[in-house]
Amino acid sequence: MKHISWYFILAFALLFSMSCNQDASKQQKTNATNKTNETPKKDSLVSPKFTIPDWAAGVNIYEVNIRQYTKEGTFSAFEKHIPRLKEMGVDVLWLMPINPVSKKDRKGSLGSYYAVQDYKGVNPNFGTLDDLKSLVQSAHKAGMYVILDWVANHTGRDNLWITKNPEWYTKDAEGNIAVPEGTDWTDVADLNYDNKDMRRAMIDALKYWIQEVDIDGYRCDVAGMVPIDFWIEARKEIETLKPVFMLAEEGKPEIHKAFDMSYGWDIHHIMNQVAKGEKTVSEIDKYFKEVKQKYQPEDVIMNFTSNHDENSWNGTVYERMGKAALTFAVFASSIPGMPLIYSGQEASLNKRLEFFEKDPINWKGKSLNDFYATLLKAKHEHAALWNGIAGGELQRIHTSNDEAVFAFVREKDKDKVFVVLNFSENEIEIEFLDPKFKGIYTEIFTKENVSLTSDTRMKLKPWDYKVFCK
Repeated sequence: MKHISWYFILAFALLFSMSCNQDASKQQKTNATNKTNETPKKDSLVSPKFTIPDWAAGVNIYEVNIRQYTKEGTFSAFEKHIPRLKEMGVDVLWLMPINPVSKKDRKGSLGSYYAVQDYKGVNPNFGTLDDLKSLVQSAHKAGMYVILDWVANHTGRDNLWITKNPEWYTKDAEGNIAVPEGTDWTDVADLNYDNKDMRRAMIDALKYWIQEVDIDGYRCDVAGMVPIDFWIEARKEIETLKPVFMLAEEGKPEIHKAFDMSYGWDIHHIMNQVAKGEKTVSEIDKYFKEVKQKYQPEDVIMNFTSNHDENSWNGTVYERMGKAALTFAVFASSIPGMPLIYSGQEASLNKRLEFFEKDPINWKGKSLNDFYATLLKAKHEHAALWNGIAGGELQRIHTSNDEAVFAFVREKDKDKVFVVLNFSENEIEIEFLDPKFKGIYTEIFTKENVSLTSDTRMKLKPWDYKVFCK
């Protein structure tokens, strides 16, 4: 009797399981047009940990706005700037989207770079495929690397896929192709990542630019709005062609399952707040404690004072940070992570560049070329400032005025860098409460050789910055 009961129970459980699976299958079909943008929880997805390319250990990155870089707004016109940027110390060129821009529902006369009409096409306003190849070849000859901006979450409204494969898109309640959820991006159409054929086509397009132009990786727009399992799948296939560097426009640690570097949005917002007097240095201390808890040592965060989004929509670095702009540029270049410079920052760019119209950068502004060259050279020469596990950890040096001054040491092997930043509009004098900073250094901006001891007292001007290297 007991055996019969167990057989009955097992049979019932099997039938119930099959019924549930059928219901789940029906539900999946019902929801086929509903895109899920939720990123899986950190422990819910077993994935390989991709290795950052060896060349990325001590590099920095420069964002190139081809449309606004020159009056011509072409690949060829920008290519002439490569020797200057190489001399300044730039390593990685991130090209904003180079694809044709959709005309349907276009915003402004030129449209958004991020409304892609053809994933395998080149924007004719920028030049030809051969022009792009020439740019990449010139960068490679100069010892630089090139990554392309990639828009995987959505396409333009007249993308070839919409006509041929409308099932590749998310639909709204009325059955129309939807805009990305929670946005006012009326010029783009939301892709449905439940569709396997669309995924295959997207990966094929990603591989195309590596095979055809020999690019070195991608900066992926709104990467967190695309399922993480897609990025893992795509990265695996891309890596069969060559080792690549992958940057995600996302500020959550989970994205590092597929990407080498994520955006430092949190620290960027804190920079803006400290510059305006809305926050103090204590908020920066809190940030670094959270980073240590949430991120792995090999995860790289991109630090910046500006980028195309911030400049066009939230204001120039001088609008947001005022007299603190250069102080935070030093901060972004010396804390753990990779520093970003946006087009024109080396010419004191102080205007919001139009996003949908032609609006060339004014290169006649005050030159900061030497300022950035000094920072980038220091990163190249001092392993303590390198990225991820290649560099040194940030060790906070407490002072007699920790509310205004952020001082820290980074060490790697025999290399040591000591940074002191006055995040206030007041002239102050401080003493240091931790002996780890002691040593004989050269200050990189003044070239002055100094011996720092436990008795050292330091006078700092408003928004002053000092970087000591040994």
